[in-house]
Amino acid sequence: MIGPRTRLAPPRAFARGLLVAILATGFGCGPGEKPVVIGAKKFTESVILSEMGVALARAAGASARRDDLGGTPALWLALRQGDVDAYVEYTGTITRQILKADPPDLAAALAADGVRISKSLGFRNNYALGMRKDVAAARGITKTSDLRDHPDLRCGFIHEFLDRPDGWPGVKAHYGLPQTNVQGMNHTLAYRAVVEGALDVTEVYTTDGEIAQYDLLVLPDDRDFFPKYEAVWLYRAQLAERRPDVVASLLRLEGRITEAQMQTLNAAVQGEKRDEGEVAAQFLQSSLGLHAGPIEGSLPGRLLTTTGEHLLLVVPSLLAAIFLAVPLGIVAARRPGLGRIVLAVVGLLQTIPSLALLLFMIPLMMWLIGRGTGAPPAIAALTLYSLLPIVRNTHAGLTGIPRSLRESAQALGLPPGAVLRLVEIPLAAPTILAGVRTAAVINVGTATLGGFIGAGGYGRPILRGIDKFDVPLMLEGAIPAALMAMAIEALFSLVERASSPPR
Repeated sequence: MIGPRTRLAPPRAFARGLLVAILATGFGCGPGEKPVVIGAKKFTESVILSEMGVALARAAGASARRDDLGGTPALWLALRQGDVDAYVEYTGTITRQILKADPPDLAAALAADGVRISKSLGFRNNYALGMRKDVAAARGITKTSDLRDHPDLRCGFIHEFLDRPDGWPGVKAHYGLPQTNVQGMNHTLAYRAVVEGALDVTEVYTTDGEIAQYDLLVLPDDRDFFPKYEAVWLYRAQLAERRPDVVASLLRLEGRITEAQMQTLNAAVQGEKRDEGEVAAQFLQSSLGLHAGPIEGSLPGRLLTTTGEHLLLVVPSLLAAIFLAVPLGIVAARRPGLGRIVLAVVGLLQTIPSLALLLFMIPLMMWLIGRGTGAPPAIAALTLYSLLPIVRNTHAGLTGIPRSLRESAQALGLPPGAVLRLVEIPLAAPTILAGVRTAAVINVGTATLGGFIGAGGYGRPILRGIDKFDVPLMLEGAIPAALMAMAIEALFSLVERASSPPR
């Protein structure tokens, strides 16, 4: 992380200054106390517990909100760098994935990163493998080790489980499992695929509501591979110093949630399609006597919030892309040899999958500005993704101007800079604007991926809807995104017509 006294090399200083200027259009330091941010992973239980955390923080008198991030690495990074103040983690994940060790003193090991740990919230959410009971019975499968005799089983796991040492690689090696038909997919969709017969085996969390909902068999871990996953709060030591009352309120959950209760809460969200905030508030009232309303507001309020977040991704990234792409297009038009390289590079950026480019920005933003989650990496990725149409159209607009017009301007004694400013740019403006319009429309859709790293916007309800298999919630993000793209398309069409010379 860059400290306040660090001397930056000129290229890095320039890049950092440019990013700060871009982000300042939408991300300033507002008045008032910094809100307490409770993180959540992209699965139902984590969101419910995060909603409880927000309600408990607000009960202590703090301004608080929830941030949804992708998986453990992103959330742990956000906690360490201060974008998130606390979140619920599991002890097995801490030792196997975060620390990659099993220290004798877990609290001391975490303290080295400025993080503190609570006591157990009262339940474990262990990993296990699950199947339909009829499929398991037909094959004589009653425990995890029995899977060795059935290499043809089709498996589907979340991508994090496919990569974690305490996930599929570890359990496969520990049990000597021969299955090769393994694919990565969303947790909720994997459950549905198992129920519908498209998959045979998936990973389960032992508190998942779908286990009872679909009457699945949880295979016993008969060779004791999976560690214990006790649910605990991880919170920043700075939070305990800044708001000890908030920490004390969060710790009221210690030992208060049983495994059966957590499974019931998950089932209420997954099966009954109830709101996570409503479910969390109901539990806090019955268990702690805390009267907290649902954290999620009304539909118009949520739309207003997500629209604002989405614009704060789209507008800065589009402005930055214009700032970079138009000069690059001019260079490409003026110097054909260099122009071929410029067009090839921006074309190559466009071929990178948008989600991969987004994730690549996380370590880059950490290096540049010390913040690797939330809006900065999303804005940086969207900026790069928007370059191609603007560069290409700027190049095409300038190279398409008849030579006679340039020669006429030069004959009047205008210097090259004046020719560009007074003749070439005005004539190429409609073509350049068409490229900006294309970039803006692409930007609106691609920005929904920012929900994977806590950038907010329309991606948040879309991803939550996928996790809950809640079509109305998915449409809450998809329809406004489509309407915003159409509105931007119409706006730029009007601007293009106004800027075009009369015929």
